[in-house]
Amino acid sequence: MKKIKISPSILSADFSQLGKEIKKLEVGGADMIHVDVMDGHFVPNLTIGPPVIKALRKYTSLPFDVHLMINPVHKYIKDYANSGADIITIHPESCESVSDSISEIKKFKKKVGLSLNPDTEIGVIKDYLGEIDMVLIMSVFPGFGGQKFINDVLEKIRNLSLIKKNLNLKFDIEVDGGINFSNFKDVLNAGANILVSGTTIFKENNGDIKKNIDFLKSI
Repeated sequence: MKKIKISPSILSADFSQLGKEIKKLEVGGADMIHVDVMDGHFVPNLTIGPPVIKALRKYTSLPFDVHLMINPVHKYIKDYANSGADIITIHPESCESVSDSISEIKKFKKKVGLSLNPDTEIGVIKDYLGEIDMVLIMSVFPGFGGQKFINDVLEKIRNLSLIKKNLNLKFDIEVDGGINFSNFKDVLNAGANILVSGTTIFKENNGDIKKNIDFLKSI
């Protein structure tokens, strides 16, 4: 049985209590903390920057899974690496050179993720799959939490999982967007091993975080 990891998105947390919310996630069995960084340009929303991530770092020893939805991205990699990110995920659309940005992340001894929007083909990143640690497949168009899962993305997960197997590669497959108790098993069965979830983890079962995380691992 494959190891399932849960990366709760703090986009759905109480922003006035972020430190306490992160502690709750750690106690509840989260494997990492998903931090969505949006610039109001690459996506139509604004969220947190390096100073906030740095301030939150002291609340947990869990890895910070930082998803950079910003453009341009390259010049900000250093800031996020130094703020406490452990995994830095970028979109190929926001890179002048994907290879250079991968190298920049590795320079700071961080894990590298590449993200695919629902309408971005796997071929865009295929040449880099041997160099990275994770592919983040977006199952909604990034920008806001609480969106409905796009079912067509399941085929992309299956295809990526097949490529991974055929090439004998080791990268994680993470999926983010609209993950809930009705669809998470389909996502895992398609080949994902890391689930990002915000609303479901923080809101279901009257906010029982541990119960919700445990259920998402119950395939």
